[in-house]
Amino acid sequence: MNKPLLAALSALAAAGLGATPAVAAPHTATGSSAPHAAKSAAVTVNFAGTVSLSNCSGSVIRFPNSADTDPALVLTNGHCLETGFPSPGEVITGQSSSRSFGLLNSSGSRVATLRANQVVYSTMTDTDVTIYRTTTTYAAIKGNYGISPLTVQDTHPVAGTAIKVVSGYWKRIYSCNVDGFVYRLKEGDWTWKDSLRYTSACNTIGGTSGSPVIDTATGKVVAVNNTGNEDGERCTENNPCEVDENGNVTVRKGINYAEETYNIPACFTTGNKLNLSASGCTLPKP
Repeated sequence: MNKPLLAALSALAAAGLGATPAVAAPHTATGSSAPHAAKSAAVTVNFAGTVSLSNCSGSVIRFPNSADTDPALVLTNGHCLETGFPSPGEVITGQSSSRSFGLLNSSGSRVATLRANQVVYSTMTDTDVTIYRTTTTYAAIKGNYGISPLTVQDTHPVAGTAIKVVSGYWKRIYSCNVDGFVYRLKEGDWTWKDSLRYTSACNTIGGTSGSPVIDTATGKVVAVNNTGNEDGERCTENNPCEVDENGNVTVRKGINYAEETYNIPACFTTGNKLNLSASGCTLPKP
């Protein structure tokens, strides 16, 4: 995970925008990277549909089968949850919430405040995600503000893909490529599976936690930004380490990571309702 936001701000003041991890204010998580020939972008990636939280970044998301009349969902990190980090093995569903989100337009200006009424799903086990249900619909957001949600891709991302990490908190966009994938990413008490490593250009910082990771060719969300190795330490908080299938540990100082999201759509059915028993749903269960 990343430094608490105040610590990140102090670091920025001292050294400028450096390669500190991209995490929540009161909570933390991290990320990584690697180079690749950039493809010409088929879509324009900007801030439209992203949101700012009190301590993190996020985005309004929909799934391939979501309807315009469905309640709009907001995606961020598990470690951005307002009630604190979920414990290892903990999965939260259906928890009441009144959290607010600043909805941004394409230029990064705040055009509205969205409000949650439920934490639909949150965990830091295997992945690092929180999904909120808001009190409005995609159609209402589009009609009132001209902003469409970001669609979550339902297939595994590909190494070398050109991506952008879009932070609604900082109103900053990072551009890099998918460097590869990590069998297990371990940070403190938490372990994440099949994490996405960035190339070094995505030097995300505190407050970028929860930012959508967008494929520049399709405009779809392929992951959610969550952590990075700040100090070169091994498997400690703010210093995740990579563990391969044989248990070998690799530490990549200054590299940042995200958690893939392709497995989330299978867990949502008609009306954007969570169904962890649905066919193909592999998200951790309570």
